[in-house]
Amino acid sequence: MVEEDLPIFFEQQLDPTAIYMAAFTTKDPTDREAYMTRWTKLLGNNTIIKKTVIFQGIVIGQIASFERSGQREVTYWFGKEYWGRGFATKTLRKFIGSVELRRPLYGRAAKDNIASIRVLEKCGFIFLDEEKGFANARGEEIEEVCFELK
Repeated sequence: MVEEDLPIFFEQQLDPTAIYMAAFTTKDPTDREAYMTRWTKLLGNNTIIKKTVIFQGIVIGQIASFERSGQREVTYWFGKEYWGRGFATKTLRKFIGSVELRRPLYGRAAKDNIASIRVLEKCGFIFLDEEKGFANARGEEIEEVCFELK
């Protein structure tokens, strides 16, 4: 992942449907300056593994793993036009098979984000628990499902 990818990622995460499905976003996903500042800082953080996903020379999304509350988590985001084409599953499989080898590894999704839940399950993540958390994108507390890959 390089700084030149950030404007593309910013545009991808502006889609209203994508924001709703991700649910746990920043308070204002339309704030370009805040986005660029945050991600420029994250690019310099060597504890975060971050990769740009490219298909036929086009940036279609991103995948990363990071530490949260002492647990290693995975996250991904793809442009909406690439949904439903197997990119997330293929990318996550490759990521956990050759890039992020630490276990256990955790993944989370809004309970109603069936597509993301299926991606985690197809990649071997096992349902662990349900939690509630405030989803900025929805302005309310929602249910979130947690998965673990051993």
